[in-house]
Amino acid sequence: MTTTTPSTATDPPGSRPAFSKAPGTDNRPGRVLAVVIAAQFMALLDVFIVNVAAPTIRSELGASGAGLQLVIAGYTITYAVLLITGARLGDRLGHRRLYLTGLAVFTVASLACGLSQGTGELIAFRLLQGAGSALLIPQVLSLIQRNFTGEARTRALGAYAAVLAVGAAAGQVIGGILVSADLFGTGWRPVFLVNVPVGAVLLIMAGRVLPRDASRQPGERGRSGERAESGEPGKPGRRARGLDLPGLVLLGAAVSLLTVPLVLGQQEGWPLWSWLSLGSAAVLFALFCAYESRLARSGGAPLIAPQVLRIPGMGLAVFRIAAVMAVNAGFLFVLTLHVQGGLGYSALRAGLTFAPTAVVFGAVGLTWRRWPAALQRALIPGGFVLTAVSSVAVGLLLRDGGQGGLWLYAAFVGIGAGLSLGFSPTLTRALSTVRPEDAADASGLLSTVAQLGQLIGVACFGALFLNRLESQGAPGAYSSADALLVCAYALAGAAALGAVSGLVRLRR
Repeated sequence: MTTTTPSTATDPPGSRPAFSKAPGTDNRPGRVLAVVIAAQFMALLDVFIVNVAAPTIRSELGASGAGLQLVIAGYTITYAVLLITGARLGDRLGHRRLYLTGLAVFTVASLACGLSQGTGELIAFRLLQGAGSALLIPQVLSLIQRNFTGEARTRALGAYAAVLAVGAAAGQVIGGILVSADLFGTGWRPVFLVNVPVGAVLLIMAGRVLPRDASRQPGERGRSGERAESGEPGKPGRRARGLDLPGLVLLGAAVSLLTVPLVLGQQEGWPLWSWLSLGSAAVLFALFCAYESRLARSGGAPLIAPQVLRIPGMGLAVFRIAAVMAVNAGFLFVLTLHVQGGLGYSALRAGLTFAPTAVVFGAVGLTWRRWPAALQRALIPGGFVLTAVSSVAVGLLLRDGGQGGLWLYAAFVGIGAGLSLGFSPTLTRALSTVRPEDAADASGLLSTVAQLGQLIGVACFGALFLNRLESQGAPGAYSSADALLVCAYALAGAAALGAVSGLVRLRR
């Protein structure tokens, strides 16, 4: 295997330029990629940036434990539920148009979050913020898939992969800096308000550099004869598909019934309703799959196109991405609980603790394709193994309430590198054969899997940490370190599953 991934089957070498330009826009490739990646990074930050601000939000707004959980998770819930629909809407109405709409909604909602005067307001605007991200983020991958080809697409997907998960650690770092700065006495509010000027600038730049959509109405022919769903100017395309509203309702209900008990179950003591909700989610997911299969057989337009699931390596990529994001989110969450609650770190110090993981994740994600060809086949399983070993090392270095010393940062580097090796090659290789017309479905599917992986990681590993901490009696550095060590072994086990999946792939 070479150090690069192949281009799509519809992009033979020399058939068209590496970047598809559209008239009337300043759509130079570097600027287009910078705009879409910057917006994605900003939206992903908000999944985790609130974590280190949570204690301040609770004290200033008088939020209950459940209310604070909803402030943190409300964004992810609407985000996960609406991602696939956001991808389909982009397919129908135009990726540029939906990108701008989602960015505008996200920016306005961020302003409203920063100005909220009560917990209820903040929860409502966090839900709206997540909806904006659900419209915005699927368009990023679709715009990359439709406007870059060959090596240019491979490099763009590498940048996409690096940003997708590094946003979690970076959110913790930036959140800690903003809360500790307490700008003009605003406390936690800058973690939301920082999005407003950035979003405004990106809206202006995106209007200038993003390629125009092929046509204004789904199915309407443009001047060159293409339909709205055509991936390239001047080439015929198929008519934009319907929204599959029954599928949307089933999926939305299933995801909601899954996420709410995962978020609130631990704090509420896992009451009966939480287990009933999880059971109902499983039933609805089964009904969703059955309905989608029947719709596809009858010639309809299911929410998740069957051809996307049949893309070589896509099923395995879904598993790996879910595993990486669950380990990544779980590690960040439980370590935050330990260093702030057990070791008494400030928000700034807690945030900066994650800097090595974030920097290394991004660096590896941008450079792995240039590594020796002999290593390429072992990158994914090797990354998961490195993650497992480094996770255990973190737990052992922090045991007995210690602070780990310099070796701790070496373990953080190992986790960042391992997660990136498990994630970036998986995403890039899975998407390398996605046709432009399937980009929206692939984007929605993988983005939803990534978000659900993060949510499950926080819920499961967070519940394990808190249960272990409670069993130790009075909280303290020693008890917190013991809970962290248990979680470190669990994180290593989850990473080992990813390693096994990589080895299975190697032998095929």
